[in-house]
Order: sequence, then C-alpha cells, then structure tokens
Amino acid sequence: MNSIFLRIYGGMCAALILVAVLGVLALHLLNQARGEQYRERLAHGTFSLMADNLQPMNEFERRRAVTMWERLLGIPLKLQTFADTDLDLGQRNRILRGQALVEQTGPHAARVYRLVSQKEQLVLTGEVLQISEQLARATIYLLADELVRYPVAEQPQRLAALKRDKGFGFDMHLVDLEQADMDEDQRRRVAEGDTVMALGKGGDSIRVFAGMVGTPWVLEIGPLYQMNPYPVEWLVLIAALGLSLIGLIVYLLVRQLERRLSGLESAATRIAQGSLETRVPARGADSVGRLAAAFNGMAEHLQRLLAIQRELVRAVSHELRTPVARLRFGLEMIASAATPAARDKYMDGMDNDIQDLDRLVDEMLTYARLEQGSPVLDFQRVDLDALVNQVIEELAPLRANVKVRRGLCLSAANCDDAWVEAEPRYLHRALQNLVGNAMRHAEGQVSISYQVGQQRCRIDVEDDGPGVPESAWERIFTPFLRLDDSRTRASGGHGLGLSIVRRIIHWHGGRALISKSKSLGGACFSLSWPRHQEK
Repeated sequence: MNSIFLRIYGGMCAALILVAVLGVLALHLLNQARGEQYRERLAHGTFSLMADNLQPMNEFERRRAVTMWERLLGIPLKLQTFADTDLDLGQRNRILRGQALVEQTGPHAARVYRLVSQKEQLVLTGEVLQISEQLARATIYLLADELVRYPVAEQPQRLAALKRDKGFGFDMHLVDLEQADMDEDQRRRVAEGDTVMALGKGGDSIRVFAGMVGTPWVLEIGPLYQMNPYPVEWLVLIAALGLSLIGLIVYLLVRQLERRLSGLESAATRIAQGSLETRVPARGADSVGRLAAAFNGMAEHLQRLLAIQRELVRAVSHELRTPVARLRFGLEMIASAATPAARDKYMDGMDNDIQDLDRLVDEMLTYARLEQGSPVLDFQRVDLDALVNQVIEELAPLRANVKVRRGLCLSAANCDDAWVEAEPRYLHRALQNLVGNAMRHAEGQVSISYQVGQQRCRIDVEDDGPGVPESAWERIFTPFLRLDDSRTRASGGHGLGLSIVRRIIHWHGGRALISKSKSLGGACFSLSWPRHQEK
C-alpha cells in the first residue's frame, strides 16, 4: 500500500479487530459474572433463612426439617460436609464468609451451597431446577412460616429485619389486600391463599403476591427483573461506528499530510529535472514543516554549489588561458632565440607562468574544499600577536616598496595576553590572504591591528591604495571577482583569496567585513569572531 492513509487506517483496523475480539471475550466473562451475581442475589436470602433456622437444631431435627422443606418446596435438599463436596479452596472460602455459592448446572438450573455450621463444616445444598420460580415459592413459604410466629402488628417490622439481616436481593413488604396492585381476579385468588405472579408495568419484571392466612396482609415480593446479558451485537455496532468515525478523522488529517508530501515529491522531481529554483512552502512547525524547511535549505545549498561549480569552471578556463598562451609564446620564442641570454629570459618567464598556475590550482583546491562543507577544525589557543608578526615576516620582503607595520593592538589585559581560540593553519591562511591582497593594492603602506575582548576578537588589515567602492562591498568576497576600476587586473591574483577568507572565518563562527580605512584612506578588511570556540 502506497497511501499513508491506507497504511494508518489498515493498522487501526487490525488494532480494532483485536480489540473487538478481546471485547467479545470480556463481554462473555462479564455476562458470566453478572449472571452469577444475579443468581446469588436471588438465592442468598432464601438459603440464609433456611441455614440459620437449621443451625440451632440437632442432627435429627435438621434432617426432619430438610425432608419437610424438600417435600413442600420441590427442591432437592441435603446436608453435607466440605469433605463430601467437590468445591475448590476459593469456593469454600466464599461459603465460609457467609455467602451463598451458586453453581450453574443448566440453562435455568443451579446448585446452591450455604454454610450451616462453620464448626461442623456443614453445608446446606439445594438442586434448583427453575431458579426463579422455585426460589420464589421457597421464599414465600419460609417467610410465611417465620412471620406467623409474631403478632400481626409486628409482622411488617419483622419482615424488614429479615430482609436486612438475611441479605435478600429483592424488595419484599406486607401490604393490605385492597392496596395491592392487582386486578379483582388476582385479589380473589390471593384471598383464597393462592400465589399470584403479575407483570410489571414495563413488562420487564414480575411481582409475586401471596396471601398470609389468618392476617390482613399480602406478602409482595419484587419487582424481580430478568438478568439480560449484554448482547454481542452492541459491541459490533459500537466497533463499526467507532471505526467509521476514526477513519473519517484520520482521512481528514492524513489527506492534508499527503498533499504536503506530494508537494515535496513534485518539487524534488522538478529539481532533479534541472529546475533548481523550485521551493516548497514551509508552513507550520510540525515534522512536515521542518522537512520542507530542510528541503528548501538543501535546494538552496545545491543551487549555490552548482552555481559555484559553473562559475569555477568558467573562471578557471578564463584564468588558465593567459598563462597557457604565455607558455606557448615562450616555447615559440625559445625555439627562435639566438643567444643563451634570450633563451634564459624566456625560460624565466615560463617558470613564472608555471608558478602562477600552481598558485591558481592551490587556491582552487582550497576554495573547493572549504565550500564542500565544514572541515575538521582543531581549535587551539593561538597567540594573535605572534601570528601577526609571523605574517609580516613572511610577506614584507615580497614588495620592497610597501611597508607592512603593526597598528593598534588591544587585548583584554595587554599584548602579552592576546590569545584566541582558532584553527591555527586556517587562521594563518586567512590573515595571509588579507595582507597579500592589501600589499598588491597599496601605494606604500599596510597596517595590521587587532582587538581582543572578553568574548570576541577582531583583526583589521588596512592599506593606502585606491580602496573599494561602497557599491561593491557586498560582492567583493564573491569568487573570481576582480574590480577592474579601482583594484585593477594588473595587480595580479585570481579573485579567490577573499572568498577563502570569508569561508574560513565563517567556519570560526565569525564574519568578514570591508570598510574604508580612516587612517590610511584605502580599504579596511576586518575579521571578527568569538574568542572562545565550542568544541
């Protein structure tokens, strides 16, 4: 699948299917637990009443009571110890805590356990075939048998106490016959001692009415609600609705993402076809927005590198033409030289041309290496004062008519503490290029000064030459640029020295600037960078 939406949606579908399967299993377990609680709530009160009545009896009385209840209620009952049952430890602990344990043995049948005597480990067991109907009859019989032992006026209070103490899971109370919610036929049957079941108003519950012989009371039990398990269809419907809603939301979110990524793909294709000026909108601060910004940066860098490459090829071909032509001319003249002195003259000129070619190749290689990316810089403490003296000693003898001197030197403490953090080899090359450029254009003086502060440092190289027009200050550091008016081609050079200076100081986190010299009147080239470098 190539679509991001389909991938995300497919993964979500798989996750939802897994959740649905787990939900069905959980729903089944939940329904089992609810059914067990429902059956225990129905059986607890009735079996608690029987077990509590059996507790004070002796063995003979217990057997007689169980036999009588079994015949009257239609429920097989028996007394047995824990040893006679197949209950596990967890079930026994529940019974010992006074709970009625219900084991389902059929769709509507169950086996009920209730503790009679903890000391004797005696348990009352009943086989209930129709748990709702048989328990209702048993409850009515046991309650009636219990209530007749009390005066008529105290029977409602006794019934309330039984409900509270025995933990019946449904309502029950005594009402007058005329107040009972029954029709005339049902009232007649109840008055005759019959038991009547009536549907609730909603049709989802039943109420049981039984007449209390010899009293004006009618025992009302209920409403009794049927335990309805949660249907699996609900889970399926919820999953389908959730899947549809999530799919719609994901589609709306991913559609915009795919549109933006499609724009990136289209821009990359156009760049690959040669349209290097193509850019993409860098909207937002999200991942795609950052990717678009990085893409634009990459495109700009690629466009600049290709432009530099084209300019390099064009300039190199132009720069090579003159020395190669002079070499060809020198070879022709050597062949026709009449004297050794003339031959040596042409040989010296050819040697100068070869040195010029060597310098050109060296500058081209240096510039290309710096433009490809940040080199590995080994920042060290450099004594700026000693570096200035070294460059002066190296370059001053090359032009006897130009005097190279030190200007104003300021540092955080004094000139003996003029150290900075830099890459020694590259910083030496940058200062050497600036001084050499100033000497080519100076009339008679070049000044080198520096300032070292707590945070930043600065080197200024000034000359008394014709200077650089302010209109050219922004492009003076462009590769192969030589200004034919004020700084003529006759001064020599290949137009790469200042470009190398700018790139070196850039990798030091600084800037190369140009201005008009206030003291000498010519050009002033300045290098400014942080005194401390991050390593």
